[in-house]
Order: sequence, then C-alpha cells, then structure tokens
Amino acid sequence: MSNDVYVLGVHTTAFGKRPEASIKDLTREAYLGALADAGLETGTDIEAAWYGNCLMHYWGQALTRGNVAFIPLVREGLFPDRAPIVNVEGGCATGSLAIAGAVKEIRAGDADVTLAVGMEKLFDQTDPRAIFPHFAGGMDLLDQHEWEEEYRKVGEKIGVPFKPGPDRTIAMDTYAMQANYHMATYGTTPEQIAIGAAKNHCNGALNDKAQYRFEMTPEEVLADRPISAPLTRAMCAPMGDGAAAAILCSKRYLDSQPASVRDRAIRIAGFGLTGGKYRTLEEPSLTRAAADKAYAQAGVGPRDIDVAEVHDATSFCEVYQSEMMRFCEEGEGGAFVGSGATKIGGELPINTSGGLVSKGHPIGATGISMCYELATQLRGEAGARQVDGATLALQENGGGIIGMEEAVAAVAIYERTR
Repeated sequence: MSNDVYVLGVHTTAFGKRPEASIKDLTREAYLGALADAGLETGTDIEAAWYGNCLMHYWGQALTRGNVAFIPLVREGLFPDRAPIVNVEGGCATGSLAIAGAVKEIRAGDADVTLAVGMEKLFDQTDPRAIFPHFAGGMDLLDQHEWEEEYRKVGEKIGVPFKPGPDRTIAMDTYAMQANYHMATYGTTPEQIAIGAAKNHCNGALNDKAQYRFEMTPEEVLADRPISAPLTRAMCAPMGDGAAAAILCSKRYLDSQPASVRDRAIRIAGFGLTGGKYRTLEEPSLTRAAADKAYAQAGVGPRDIDVAEVHDATSFCEVYQSEMMRFCEEGEGGAFVGSGATKIGGELPINTSGGLVSKGHPIGATGISMCYELATQLRGEAGARQVDGATLALQENGGGIIGMEEAVAAVAIYERTR
C-alpha cells in the first residue's frame, strides 16, 4: 500500500488504581515514554495528535480534553505549540480510534509523523462506585427501551432473564447475556471460559504493566465472587487508571532515522473499522467485518497471525472473538480456548499481556496498550511472555454496545519487517 505507516515509538504506563497520578501526569508519562521509545528528545516533528478519552468529564473537564492535558507539554517545548490535537471518543475502542485517525492522516499524505494517545482515570478513592452510571453512556440512552426489549427477548429465548444489578456496570450484564446465549447455542461451558481467564491472569503475572500480577487456576476463577452469571469477578476487567501513546510515521520519515530506530519500527499492515447495529442472533459480529477488512488490506489470513490481543472486557469475549477473528469456526471458541491453544507456546497465543481482565482496562488507553504489547512481541522484547518468532500480530478492540454487539470495532494487523 502507498504511504505505509509504521509504529515508531509506543509506551504504556502501568495500569492500576493510581489516585496520586493526575490526568496530566498520566498523559505526560505515556507521551514521554513513546518519545523515548522512538529515539526522539522532543516532539518537534509531530504534526498532529489524536487524543482518546471517555470520562474526563467526571473529573470536571468535559471539552477540549487532550488540548488541556497537553498544556504543560506545549509550555515546556516538548510538544509543538501549533500542532492540532483532535479529541476522540468511542467507548472502549477509543484508543484504537485515536490510532485510526493518526494512521489515516499519514496515509492521506497530510503528515509524516502523528501521535495517538489514550488516557483514562476510573478510580475515585472517595467513592469507587460513583463512576459506574457513566458507563451507561456507551449504550443508547435516547431510546433505552430498544435495547432493554432486545435483551428481554434474548433472555426469554435462552431461559435466562436479563436483570441488571446496582453492584456492577450494565456492560457486565450485557456480556453475561451474550455468554449465556453462546452457552445455550453451542454448549460452551463456564469451565472453558475460566481456562481462558486463568491463562490471562498467569500472563499478567509476567507483565510489569499489569494491574493484577498474580496467577490463578481455572478452579479459583470459578470460585471467585459472582458478578453476572456465568461471569465471576476474575473473568471481568477491573477498574483502574492508565495511559498509552504511540508515535506513527511514514516510510519516508522512517528512512531518515538511524538504523537503531528503523530496526525496531513495526508496520501497520492492515486496519479495519466497522460500526454496530441491531443484528440477528445468528449473524456474525461487526468485529468479523473489521477483521475481514484488515486481513484483505494486509494481504494475509488468520492462519498467518502469530500472536493476538483481543478485547476481553470479560473472559467470554476471548472465546467469542477467537471465532470472529476466524481463528476457529463459529461455536468452537470454547473448545479452542479450553484446549490451551491460546496459551503462550500454544497454537495461537492470545492476550499475552494478561488481557483486560489482568492487565486492566482504563478504557481510553486500552487500544493503544494493545499496540504496545504487540509491538513488544514483534520486537522480541517481551521477556518471559515472549512468543517465539512472532512476525505478524492482530489487535481487536470494540467499544460501546448496540444490541448483541459493540457500537464500533477496530482490528489492526502489525508486521515486523526487519
């Protein structure tokens, strides 16, 4: 493809409950880390930035979020004082949408160097549950009766009533409904979901950026506190804070850099974006359509992928997205994950970072943190969680909810070319 785009530098903060770190602190940490990774002292060459965030309004900043977060960096000469900062929001896919904007600008020939940043603060130590109602903004609040009726019908079909609870977010209940439908239709079991969750907690124990750094067994996952059946706490992403940033560049700019920088650059071989709808239960998800776009753009297929990060806001999602990414046939995701195929050293390692359930899920940062993990893998720098010989990687990230699928989804394919 003309105007190839490369990940020049990428960084993520550690994810977790970080009440001492402000929005500007987290933004700075991610941005300066990406600069250092790219071998740049300042962001002089950056021509535009795309800043992803969902819930900064909770902390009092409703508009011009990225512009405000970058004020100190501009003042200190670390970021160009006339470079535009475009604010992006798309639920849990926000980070990937920031990458998409930065990619498109380079592909269009409008810039040679762009920046994608994602940041979120979800933990309020004064009242940890106060932020819960704000997550409902990822669903249709103008015609709420539509999705309530949709889930009521699905619940009646599978014999599991849809009953949201005050002790969890509405997203966990919708994921539980999707899991229950899959279990009723294909025979997927809680034990298979637990195997995937335990695998990711063990991966997270190897990741110094992860919010949870302890191993679990499938039995421990199943015995954990129930959230929304069949999901237990260990199968659900935790609340936390964090930020991530990626500096992207054109082939022309990359060729001007030292060999030490060129050798670590990762090509974005394919990028697919799709939108959600009220689909039939039998219809593949929007993530399947995004994956097919990315595969076609990259000129590769699912069998070519060496390592993947998928959006496991709950561990059922790894089962389902393995099917949607065409890593296995529809209905076989439970058996695929349950077999150990997605472990490090397995047929196709998935969520080597620990996934959202262990690494954490500060929603605006998640998509870019996936990019960080996969770039680390393709560079051969992942240490104890390294996938041997990885040259092609896939990232799937969804956000919001429309009926039985997300509102928006992104799938990226990354390639090591040196």
